[in-house]
Amino acid sequence: MTEIKNLYEIGETPPLGVVPEKMHAWLIRPERFGEPMQAFQKEVIDVPAIKDDEVLVYVMAAGVNYNNVWAGLGVPINVIAARNKAGETEEFHIGGSDASGIVYAVGKDVTNVKVGDEVVAHCGSWKKNCPMEQAGKDPMYDDSFRIWGYETNYGSFAQFTKVQDHQLLPKPKHLNWEAAATYMLVGATSYRMLMGWQPNTVKKDDVVLVWGGSGGIGSMAIQIAKAQGAKPIAVISDDSKIDFCMKLGAIGCINRNDFDHWGMMPHWKDQEGYGQWVKGARKFGKAIWDILGEKRGVDIVFEHPGETTLPTSVFVCETGGMVVICAGTTGFNATLDLRYHWMRQKRLQGSHFANDDQAKGINDLVAAGKVDPCLGNTYTYDQLPDAHQLMYENKHPAGNMSVLVGAQDTNMGISE
Repeated sequence: MTEIKNLYEIGETPPLGVVPEKMHAWLIRPERFGEPMQAFQKEVIDVPAIKDDEVLVYVMAAGVNYNNVWAGLGVPINVIAARNKAGETEEFHIGGSDASGIVYAVGKDVTNVKVGDEVVAHCGSWKKNCPMEQAGKDPMYDDSFRIWGYETNYGSFAQFTKVQDHQLLPKPKHLNWEAAATYMLVGATSYRMLMGWQPNTVKKDDVVLVWGGSGGIGSMAIQIAKAQGAKPIAVISDDSKIDFCMKLGAIGCINRNDFDHWGMMPHWKDQEGYGQWVKGARKFGKAIWDILGEKRGVDIVFEHPGETTLPTSVFVCETGGMVVICAGTTGFNATLDLRYHWMRQKRLQGSHFANDDQAKGINDLVAAGKVDPCLGNTYTYDQLPDAHQLMYENKHPAGNMSVLVGAQDTNMGISE
C-alpha cells in the first residue's frame, strides 16, 4: 500500500489524485525584490484550495518568460501589492505562466477535464460569466482579465498550481513534458497578433516582418506565418541566428546591427536628423526588397521592441497593412511619421495574449506538427532562478526555456 504523505519531495510523484497538504514552491516576496537570483527563494507552503470552476494540476514542467523577471524586480508594477489592494491576502508571489502537467483535482462545476488528464495551460484568466463573455465579446476586454502566474498567484513554479478550467488544453501527445511547457504563452500571443485582427490576418503570400525572429514569440510567429503560406522575414541581432530562423521557415534574415538609425524618430523640423533617419529606414526597406526580389512593403509587421524600431516598422509597412505590437522591450515612447500612417492607411494595432479560441488555435498547430515549441534549453527545479537570470541579462539561448518540476525524468509515469 502506498504511503500518503503531507509533503512530497521534488520529483517524488504523489499517487494519482492524492493531494498533499504541503508543496514545494519558488516564492517571490516584496522584501527581496531584485534580480532573479535574489528574488526567487524556495519555500514550503500549503497547497492552494480550488474553487468550483478551478482545477488543481500537478506541474511536470514550467516555461520561463520575462513576466516573472518583472515580478521579481517589482517593476513595472508590484504584483503582490496590486493583489493585496484587490483583497487577496498572500504576501508572496508564485510565478510561472506556462505549464504542462496532470490533473489531480477538479471543482464540482468542471466538465472539460478529469483527474489523470495530461494538459497544458494557457495564461488567460477572467471572472466566470464576466460581462464581456455574456455579451458575446472577447473576455480579454473584461476588467477581470488577468495573466495567470503574473497578475494572479499560484503559477507553475511549484509542485501544484491552480487554474480556471477553460485555461486547460490537451497536451500534444508527441511532446515531452518540458517542450509542452514552453510554447503556450508565446505561441498564443503570436497567434492572436497574426490571426486575430481581421481583415489584417496572415494569408497566403503575405510578407510578414518578424522582429526578434530567434526569440520566444518570434520563433512562433515565423512558424505560424509559414503554416498560413506567408513569407516571413526575420530580424535578428547576430548572423549566428540565421540558420535557426531559416529552418523555422523564414525566407530571409536581416541583421539589425547592419543599421544605425534606431531610436525615437527625429523631429520632422530637424531636416538633417530626419534626413539621416529616412536614409537609414530606406536602407532597411531595401534589405526587405532584396530578400523578396521585388519592391513592395510588408503586409504585417510583428512588433515588440517598441521605441527603437517602431518608426521603421511603420515606414516599411505596406499601404493598408498592419503593425501589430505586444510589448515595448526597448522603451514605451512610440514615434512615427503620421503622414505615412494616414495617407497610406496603415494600421497600428495593440495586442495582448489571447482568448480561448486563439489558445486552441496554436495548440492545434503544435499538435499537428506545424509549429515546434523551439525548446532551447531545459533546467532543473533548483536552476529556476538561473534561467530567469539569463533572461534578465539577455544571455538566454535561442528559442524557449523550460524548468523541470515533477518531470525529473521525462519518461516517468504516475504511481497508482
